[in-house]
Amino acid sequence: MRCPYCGHTKDRVVDSRESREAQHIRRRRECLDCGRRFTSYERIEEIPYMVIKKNGSRELFDRAKVMSGLMKACEKRPVSPLALERVVNRVEMMVQENPDREVHSVEIGKLLLSELKDLDKVAYLRFASVYLEFEDVAEFLREVNILITRKT
Repeated sequence: MRCPYCGHTKDRVVDSRESREAQHIRRRRECLDCGRRFTSYERIEEIPYMVIKKNGSRELFDRAKVMSGLMKACEKRPVSPLALERVVNRVEMMVQENPDREVHSVEIGKLLLSELKDLDKVAYLRFASVYLEFEDVAEFLREVNILITRKT
């Protein structure tokens, strides 16, 4: 930190306080050369969580977008909003625990498919039909048959 009065680079911190919102820290400093006091503010630089799309582009992780996709898949199904909230929480946790602060959309999709398979088979098929981009009815039927054979 450079003293705004004399330009000296050595100082001591006299007092530190967090803002009410805890978004920054106010530090009262004293220059070790001229003895004058000045204030500095520190703020944590937030690095956003990113999703790497199939085409390689990146976009901000959007919790509401994940919830919207799940709600569309579960429309008119006996799945509680609380259950969907728990799924979104697990997805968000996965993104936040990634040390690179980036996660591939494929990983998110796989987790959502796994969660939906346990919640509701119809919702799973709805989501899979969009996410897995079935080319024809045969691919869709193959997925239905996998669900039927695993059930028995």
